[in-house]
Amino acid sequence: MKDFFLLRDDITFLNFGSFGATPKVVFDDYVKWQLLLENEPVQFITVDGYRYINEARIAFADFISCHHENLIFVPNPTHAINIIAKNLKLNKGEEILSTSLEYGAMDRTWNYYCEKQGATYIQQKISLPIQSKESFLNEFWQGYSEKTKVVFISQITSSTGLILPVKEICEEAKKRGLTTIVDGAHVPAHIDLNLSELKADFYTGACHKWMMTPKGSSFLYVHPDYQKALDPLIVSWGYKSAAPSNSQFFDYHQFNGTRDFSAYLTIPKAIEFMEKHNWKEKTEECRNQLIENAPKLFNLLNTQALAPLTKEFFGQLCSAEIKTNEPEKLQRLLFEKYKIEIPVMRHGDKCYIRFSFQVFNTVSELDYLIDSLSDIIQSTDLIKLH
Repeated sequence: MKDFFLLRDDITFLNFGSFGATPKVVFDDYVKWQLLLENEPVQFITVDGYRYINEARIAFADFISCHHENLIFVPNPTHAINIIAKNLKLNKGEEILSTSLEYGAMDRTWNYYCEKQGATYIQQKISLPIQSKESFLNEFWQGYSEKTKVVFISQITSSTGLILPVKEICEEAKKRGLTTIVDGAHVPAHIDLNLSELKADFYTGACHKWMMTPKGSSFLYVHPDYQKALDPLIVSWGYKSAAPSNSQFFDYHQFNGTRDFSAYLTIPKAIEFMEKHNWKEKTEECRNQLIENAPKLFNLLNTQALAPLTKEFFGQLCSAEIKTNEPEKLQRLLFEKYKIEIPVMRHGDKCYIRFSFQVFNTVSELDYLIDSLSDIIQSTDLIKLH
C-alpha cells in the first residue's frame, strides 16, 4: 500500500511512530480545506470554521467513543499536557505518580510545573523486561504514597513502544481518589481506544501519527468534572466570550488566535480512508508480522524483548535495547548509507532502536534492517553486542 502514501520510494520507512505519514487522499483533503480558507479567509475562520470543527469533533468522538463536547483539538499532545499541568493545583509536598518510561518532553513539563508549586514528580522505576501485567502493576503502585494526588502515564510508551495496562491503572487510581491523566500520543488508530470504558479524567492523543492526518493534529479529552477548572493556555477571544457556545471548555481552548486549522478538518477523511481499506484487519496482520519477526532483531543484538512478545504489550511498534555510545551517529548512518528511516533513542542510561510495522511495510524490509545492522556490527565499533 505504499503507493497510497507520499513517502519517498528510495527510503525504507520504519519510523511511522514519530510523525506518521499522510495518505494521498487525506493530503488532498487537507489541500482542499486550505484552498477553501484562502478563497474566503474571513468566512472560513470566523463563521464556517466553528461548524467545520464541530463536524470533525463529532466524527472523531464517535471513533474514540466519547461525547464530542468533552474534547477539543490541539496541535500536539505536549500542548494538551501543558494546558493540564498549568491548571493543576498541587500543594507543597504533594506528588504526581508516573513511570520511568515516559516521553522526555512530558517529564520536563511535569518537573517544571512541580518545581513551581513545590510538588514532586515521581518517576517510579519500571524494571525491564516487564515480566507480566501483574508485575508491572505491582511495581508501579510501589510508587504510591499518602502524598500522591495524580497519576500520569502513557498508554503506549515512546522509546520502548510498549502498551501499558492503563485501564487497570485508571480503575485502581479511582479507588484511591486520584486524578488520572493519560498520554495516548501513539494510540488512535494504532490500538482500540474507547474513552467511555477507560474512564480517564484527562486523555490526549495524536491524530497525525497512526491516524495519518497532516501534522499538527491532536486532541484533548477532559471529563466534564474538570473542564471549568481549566484556564486557557493562551487567552484570546473565547475567554468570557460575549457570544459563547454551549461549552466554556470549547470557547476557552479551541480558538486561540489566527491559525490554519485545516489539519483538524481532515479527521473525517482519515476515518473514511481507514474504513474503506479495512484498516483493522490490515493492522492486525501487521501486529502478527511484528510479533513473528521481532525475534530476529533481538537475536542479532543479543538482547530480549522488553515484555512478553504478545498483543497485550505490542502493537505496531517494537523496540530493542542496542548497545551504542553514539545513537545519533548510528541513526544518521542508517539513514544516509542504508536509506533506512528508524529512530535510535536515548532513554536514561539505555539506548533503544524502535521499528514500526505499518500496512506498507514488508518482512523483507525488516530483514534488510537486520542485514544493515549486521554490516554495521562487522564494519564499525558503533554497536556493541550484549
